[in-house]
Amino acid sequence: MLIRLILLFTVLPLTELYLLIQVGRYLGAFPTIMIVLITGIIGGLLARSQGLSIYSQIRMDLQNGIIPTDRLIDGLFILIAGMLLITPGIITDVFGFSLMVPEFRGWLKRKLKDSFKRKLETGRFQVYSNYHSADWRKDDDF
Repeated sequence: MLIRLILLFTVLPLTELYLLIQVGRYLGAFPTIMIVLITGIIGGLLARSQGLSIYSQIRMDLQNGIIPTDRLIDGLFILIAGMLLITPGIITDVFGFSLMVPEFRGWLKRKLKDSFKRKLETGRFQVYSNYHSADWRKDDDF
């Protein structure tokens, strides 16, 4: 897991920088900067509108007594998409805009659920916690 994080935070930004330099060489500095700014603005607006839509759907589900698990996952994907879209770069923009497409989110959600299900069935999914609760049945005062 540590290696994946190191790659994510070193290789991805370097690749993004390389691609932006190449686009800058081809289009020029000003158009490249404008592309980064415009995708950030459009991404922020899309994330806001879709996030508000998901939020209202979650509220409706809760009012109707439905547990909104799928809607919460959609909300998480939209949050991630918004963060990717305001991050300068081409790879992050492509993946961020992909997460804004409901069909792609549905496909990714199914893959994620299948992965969790396989891990739970094989016992490879574990949750660790440092939380230690006191035994509420003990009564040390008396």
